[in-house]
Amino acid sequence: MSESTCILGVDPGTAITGFGIIESFAQGNSLRVVDCGFIATDKGLPASARLKLIFEDLKTVIEKFAPQEMAVEELFFNKNSKTAISVGEARGIVLLCAALYQVPVYEYTPLEVKQSVVGYGRATKSQIIYMVKQILKIEKEINPDDVADALAVAICHAFRSGM
Repeated sequence: MSESTCILGVDPGTAITGFGIIESFAQGNSLRVVDCGFIATDKGLPASARLKLIFEDLKTVIEKFAPQEMAVEELFFNKNSKTAISVGEARGIVLLCAALYQVPVYEYTPLEVKQSVVGYGRATKSQIIYMVKQILKIEKEINPDDVADALAVAICHAFRSGM
């Protein structure tokens, strides 16, 4: 890693894809949030239209911020296989965007993200949000949770790549 690295963290989902751009200085010793937000799609749209929207909006984010690295949470198989499939489709779009812009992708399990950010692998959503706000010195509320998750995976990557 160079002196500072721009990292794009992404929490893929068909309804909401969260993203967070952070800058990591001195291999994770100092972090700053550059931008964060989410891509929301209308559940009334066909899946193909929703995926196209995620693709186009994420391309815009990548073009605007030119991240050097991307961090994405590995797919967690949940009890609902329909949800897992739609998240997998959104994740495929995220990986495609990274490949198109030649942004290296780093993947982390939910356990790795929680351990890196909170220090505890079974941390709650509120604990993750609290620690993301502390680490990045964010005073405003982070909504929806998908944005905090995207920032958390970016923080995890900054910490892990600095090891």
